[in-house]
Amino acid sequence: MARINNHFRKLVAGYLFPEIARRVERFEERNPDARLIRLGIGDVVLPLPESVCEAMRLAVDELGSDEGFRGYPPDQGYAFLREAIARGEYGSRGVEIAPDEIFVSDGSKCDSANFQEIFAAAARIAVPDPVYPVYVESNVMAGRTGSADDDGRFGGVVYLPCTEETGFLPEPPDEPVDVVYLCSPSNPTGAAADRERLAAWVAYARDAGAVLLYDGAYSAYIRDERLPRTIYEIPDAREVAVEFRSYSKSAGFTGVRCGFVVVPREVCGTAPDGTRVPLGELWLRRHTTKFNGVSYPVQAGAAATHTERGQIEVRSHVEYYLHNAKLVREGLGELGLDVFGGVNAPYVWARTPAGTGSWDFFDQLLELAHVVVTPGAGFGACGEGYFRVSAFGRREQVEEAVERIRTKVRV
Repeated sequence: MARINNHFRKLVAGYLFPEIARRVERFEERNPDARLIRLGIGDVVLPLPESVCEAMRLAVDELGSDEGFRGYPPDQGYAFLREAIARGEYGSRGVEIAPDEIFVSDGSKCDSANFQEIFAAAARIAVPDPVYPVYVESNVMAGRTGSADDDGRFGGVVYLPCTEETGFLPEPPDEPVDVVYLCSPSNPTGAAADRERLAAWVAYARDAGAVLLYDGAYSAYIRDERLPRTIYEIPDAREVAVEFRSYSKSAGFTGVRCGFVVVPREVCGTAPDGTRVPLGELWLRRHTTKFNGVSYPVQAGAAATHTERGQIEVRSHVEYYLHNAKLVREGLGELGLDVFGGVNAPYVWARTPAGTGSWDFFDQLLELAHVVVTPGAGFGACGEGYFRVSAFGRREQVEEAVERIRTKVRV
């Protein structure tokens, strides 16, 4: 008898984005001539930077020669990429991260889902609400939670309300937990944490003996220099924080797949006998057991983004999407909606019209304006009454979407 992992069945509502896909598919079956504009899932539309393409082409040519052929990549990624990351993403901010503290991967979604494997099944987790669903659902699958209640909240999880009063960012709880998921700029709310907020989290983690899993996948979108681009700009963060980063939304790697995890030597967990164990050792064991690495051409392309030319191209991509976010933010604001985010992030977070639920407004935008967004309730109980608009679209599509909402939907 092949017994299943019954914890998967707790996810009765299904993952948020497949549910959106199902609703959109039903709409398209009824309306085959409708021209949808999709501003829901945060997938990029601009082509890869030319410096990336050139580096990848050269890498492929190398692999086609006896002299340049390579097999399995190094366990943590090629040194040339890890050194470029250490210099460009951290050294440039006055932060010391060693190349051997960096683990190259196929993206921060996988990393943020997989990192929980190195913690005990009894570890108590805390997550923002609203939250990127992967943080919660990977822990549900691991058996670390109870079942979901009527609001979709799982037993055993500490939910950290992110409301207008908190600036749509989580605040430390009044109780100890073992693992805290943080995301800045936030997906979905688009809010970016300042130094004081992150310092409070570092202090909490040190006092509680907790580990912060910090998702910085959208850090390239922070344009306010007063805001930290990495949690390691905060004193003592090396003792308590693991950082996830990605090339997906900055360099267009959503289909290419490359990211990295930073695990400082100082950050530790506790064994049953009280021994302090460096998390980097555990993550390396997991990484080498279950992952064979990112291909050489992809790592060469990622390294190209850290060159002077590559940085110019990446900034151009980021500015394009930030301008889209500005158009969405201003357009929805002119309609009288309360709008947040979209300044240091590629997501706009907006309140639905009074008395309209998140999924109901999703359906209205789909049926009336033929525009796909993401209902806030899909991100958690505190997301009810809001919706998220992604700035990852072609400029003309974003402009048309705003115009359709303005003329087709009563708000």
